[in-house]
Amino acid sequence: MTVSRLIARPMLASMFVVGSVNALRNAPALAAKAQPITDKVVPQLRKATGLPIPEDPTTLVRINAGTQLVAGAALATGRAPRLSALVLAASLVPTTFAGHAFWEHDDAAVKKQHQLNFFKNVSMLGGLLIAAGDTDGKPGVAWRARRAAGDAKREAKHLAKSARREAKLAKAKVT
Repeated sequence: MTVSRLIARPMLASMFVVGSVNALRNAPALAAKAQPITDKVVPQLRKATGLPIPEDPTTLVRINAGTQLVAGAALATGRAPRLSALVLAASLVPTTFAGHAFWEHDDAAVKKQHQLNFFKNVSMLGGLLIAAGDTDGKPGVAWRARRAAGDAKREAKHLAKSARREAKLAKAKVT
């Protein structure tokens, strides 16, 4: 692992670990901010997935915080960094819309603060997407799949050529 990955992953994860601990401590207060989003998203998720997703915003805030805490710790320690970055990215989207809907505020100072935090989260989302795609210098799944397909195609050509040659030899022996 390069030094930049060794340093960058914990730095990126730090906000999620600290934020999730804060969210777990203050879940009821954050649930009030999350409720407009959860009221819209939960019925759609239930319909799409058929999973028994809780409706209580406080419970959902705690689930999201726990998810961010575990995925943040995994990213920071380098355990399944691509998967943990993807989980953090997915959990960051509703968190951002629930916590920093700057377009709903009239007070200029409050609106500016929420706008700043909204775009901070957007930039963190970009970093997480980069981390989710980072193969740590090793070939990714897509490259390995293309390579395997190319190898299989080359092998099939070789086998077909050998089979034609063997068939020609067998025909020559028969006649």
